[in-house]
Amino acid sequence: MHSPTSTRLRIARTMDPLAKQIFKGVLVAELVGIWGAYFLFRKMNTSQRFRQTMSKKFPFILEVYCKSTEHSGMYGIREQDQEKWLNSKN
Repeated sequence: MHSPTSTRLRIARTMDPLAKQIFKGVLVAELVGIWGAYFLFRKMNTSQRFRQTMSKKFPFILEVYCKSTEHSGMYGIREQDQEKWLNSKN
């Protein structure tokens, strides 16, 4: 009986070139997606102005950001932003 690791290695060696290209493409796409999500989160986490831009153009993304920070225990960002934006209009 073969171990799962040796089975995976055998499958990887026997994949045809098209399957390898597809696998590499999916892997690259996932890495780009992870990098993009990290960059977006970092930018939103450090820039109130960027969050304001996101609230105007992509409010659903700002909502996901706010919910994720609240879920991690960081409360008040949404309220601070709304208060500042309201005061800057006046």
